[in-house]
Amino acid sequence: MNALPNSGVAQRRPTGRSADTKLLGIYLNDHLAGATAGTGRATRLARTARGSALGRAIEPVAAEIAQDRRALLDIMRDLGIPVRRYKVCAGWAGERLGRLKPNGHLVRPSPLGTVLDLEALRLGVEGKAAGWQTLRRLSAVDERLDPARLDTLLGRARQQQDRIEEWRVRQAGEALATSPG
Repeated sequence: MNALPNSGVAQRRPTGRSADTKLLGIYLNDHLAGATAGTGRATRLARTARGSALGRAIEPVAAEIAQDRRALLDIMRDLGIPVRRYKVCAGWAGERLGRLKPNGHLVRPSPLGTVLDLEALRLGVEGKAAGWQTLRRLSAVDERLDPARLDTLLGRARQQQDRIEEWRVRQAGEALATSPG
């Protein structure tokens, strides 16, 4: 790849090549299933934490995660890749089933549940960032992919990782700290 002087951005050369549509379709639909689960998890966490400092921090992240899911759908449309509804449903169902995890309390919410939600959200955002990075690299040979848009999405995912991790550490410290005596 040729780099533009001082820009740090790779220059795209027409190669006549593009991504394997079948494999890319499987890959992006798998990411869409994950994005569906992640959007549900983030929305639920923002709703349950509403009014708290955590809620104020997570609400914008949840909104961005939903925007990122829509961006993925737009990219799939631009590439002519059909949405596989069964994978979307699997992501939705998986998120719902994940809520049934034992958390040390039978009737009321546990602070451990918030920690586990933040950990799941962080893993999901890491997966999303990996997907954006893969598409960004693919944009060097597939002109249907917009490298600037992918750079923006990747940067936003990294910011989300940082914000989620800050709160994960904070919540874990509060939930798992032992009381004196």
